[in-house]
Amino acid sequence: MPKIRLFLSLGLAALISSQALAQVSAKRPAIANQSLSAQDRALVDRAGAYLEALGQAKGRFVQTDPRGSQTRGDLYLQRPGKMRFEYDPPQGLLVVSDGYNVSVADSRLKTFEKYPLGATPLALLLARHVSLDRGVVIDQVSRGADGFSITAHDGRKQAEGRIRLVFSNAPLTLRSWTVTDAQGQSTRIDITEFKTASGLSASLFQLKDPRILPPTRR
Repeated sequence: MPKIRLFLSLGLAALISSQALAQVSAKRPAIANQSLSAQDRALVDRAGAYLEALGQAKGRFVQTDPRGSQTRGDLYLQRPGKMRFEYDPPQGLLVVSDGYNVSVADSRLKTFEKYPLGATPLALLLARHVSLDRGVVIDQVSRGADGFSITAHDGRKQAEGRIRLVFSNAPLTLRSWTVTDAQGQSTRIDITEFKTASGLSASLFQLKDPRILPPTRR
């Protein structure tokens, strides 16, 4: 699997419509989740409020692809809209959301791809207003000894994939997310050393096609 597919299996090829996941329009009713208890709904609301309150943050990540192969790197977050995955050498892979598009550059393969942010599950985490129960079906809310998880899918495309968000309780922190595609292939991102930050450089969230050279001056 080319390295570029590591991210595609995480986000783009999972075929979960994040525009639906992040939908918050008051004109559109929430898809019913009648099976959720009041306690489940409270956890969903708590998770949504936590994600929405995130400003700037940074940490480390471990990405596990469907074959069990792992890659590591640094991540930077600036909500709304911006995120950076900087893979450790020798991967040569850099993934940046600038608030509008997600750009993927691979220096080893000399490739550069760009996708609308709304077409990736990153939009769920980066939306200005986060709502985990509008436009999606919450399949399951599970509790563990030190946290909980929320599994959801796009209510209009039930067969196309799911996303599972895992949170710790004390303090409330996003620990991981897993995207499972229509073929049952899962890619997981585990986050470590995740903490709030300040003064992150704007350049972290800018990524231009390195193959395009600036015009020469005459």
